Amino acid sequence: MKGQIIDVKGHKLYLEYFNSDEKRPAIIFLHDSLGSVQLWRDFPAKLCEATGCNVLVYDRLGYGKSAPMVTHERPVNYMELEADLLNDLLHKLNINNAILFGHSDGGTIALIMAAKYPEKVKAVICEAGHIFVEEVTLKGIHEAVEAYQTTNLAERLQKYHGDKVDTLFKAWTETWTRDDYRNWNIEYLLKDIVCPLLFIQGEADEYGTLGQVEKTVSQVSGHVEKFIIPGIGHTPHKESPELVLGRVTQFIEEYI
Repeated sequence: MKGQIIDVKGHKLYLEYFNSDEKRPAIIFLHDSLGSVQLWRDFPAKLCEATGCNVLVYDRLGYGKSAPMVTHERPVNYMELEADLLNDLLHKLNINNAILFGHSDGGTIALIMAAKYPEKVKAVICEAGHIFVEEVTLKGIHEAVEAYQTTNLAERLQKYHGDKVDTLFKAWTETWTRDDYRNWNIEYLLKDIVCPLLFIQGEADEYGTLGQVEKTVSQVSGHVEKFIIPGIGHTPHKESPELVLGRVTQFIEEYI
């Protein structure tokens, strides 16, 4: 897939878009709090091949090869704002049949996008998404901060994000651990999700409990399925890629 930078309402975003069949939906990949296009590795290409769908992978604003964040200070509703920017991106590319595949923060953004812009979204695959703040999430973030300070984590992330690393790391860790973020919750939006939804979660996820899954599947309005994988942590598509590929392909073939 060939990469390009495009301007979306004044924001320069890097994306890779494989658009081979106008009749097929486009799978949009939304990465996590430290992710990027590169860090998806070959998973998008494999899912494209398995499903025959088009694929769009992009660096969220402040990540990878996209423009940097102006500041690491984020509003409480930053993921709602990212869903709005995603809507603007899809409008610019004339994509009206999106299948959203989001991981962690990206999974949350996918849920918000499906709730706010249902006319654009055909289905959602939410992998390890969050709909409210949990103690286990904060514990995982504090451990990530310690690793950032005591290991070569920052150096490893620079390979994918360059000089944006400090800003994006602070944006993630300082936002989630702020006092005013403790009450963040998007459960009020879930009833507005009417498209098919597959929620994937590792049973040993170090950033979220199965409560995230149960409270989501019980409140959406459309068809919903859950796929809980024993012994798997926060990144099922990396820890058990063939299992996730198979389940997602089955879901897409059945409901799209």
